[in-house]
Amino acid sequence: QLDPENTGFIGVETFASLVHSHELPLDPAKLDMLVALAQGNDEGQVCYQELVDLISSKRSSSFKRAIANGQRALPRDVLLDETGLGIYKRFVRYVAYEILPCEMDRRWYFYQHRTCPPPVFMAAVTLTQIIVFLCYGARLNKWVLQTYHPEYMKSPLVYHPGHRARAWRFLTYMFMHVGLEQLGFNALLQLMIGVPLEMVHGILRISFLYLAGVLAGSLTVSITDMRAPLVGGSGGVYALCSAHLANVVMNWAGMRCPYKLLRMVLALVCMSSEVGRAV
Repeated sequence: QLDPENTGFIGVETFASLVHSHELPLDPAKLDMLVALAQGNDEGQVCYQELVDLISSKRSSSFKRAIANGQRALPRDVLLDETGLGIYKRFVRYVAYEILPCEMDRRWYFYQHRTCPPPVFMAAVTLTQIIVFLCYGARLNKWVLQTYHPEYMKSPLVYHPGHRARAWRFLTYMFMHVGLEQLGFNALLQLMIGVPLEMVHGILRISFLYLAGVLAGSLTVSITDMRAPLVGGSGGVYALCSAHLANVVMNWAGMRCPYKLLRMVLALVCMSSEVGRAV
């Protein structure tokens, strides 16, 4: 009745009145998004496929283009005003404000976020690093400066420029650590920064970013010091930190993460001290 010519579009005002008159069980936040999306096109119409995508929490390409063009009005309220949230939903809201600079993006992520698949990559890497460290610590009875132990250096995981023909070592050295200090520093940053990034951007992008940082570390050592063995996941951690800091800097005005200036300074100090110690 509302689309007699079967075009797949109806006016946004017609659709809104239909929702209110029939009291359809549509989430008010999703209705706001649909109205805002319709306001982004010239005719002010609602597309049937956009409605289906919105109800099923599928983020369509047109919706992403509308966000990129900045043509839509923001919702009337913000996520920080949401009350009665459980622990997990509060954590999801924290992640949204930690990573995303746009309020509409935050709301969309908050409402469409699903626990499956969980952010398993960073958790799995950190757990593997801890297990490997404990195994070598118990075997060698040495918990600091393990690289000074000859048996440790015989590990098939450690990278050394002299072993670069064994290609797996370019990546597997990330599971080895020189001591508790290095392991604790890397594990803490991986979980604090890597998990929120993985929740927003997905396992494929974050795993590629992390592994690219690890590979860059082994390649750099191959150029700068042919005698140096290499252990630790610091290359991947630096890649995560750099990506997060670049996101905060480029979107400084829109970021709402608390104490962002202080956190940037602390992150830069920690990274600089780590690099200085390595040098």
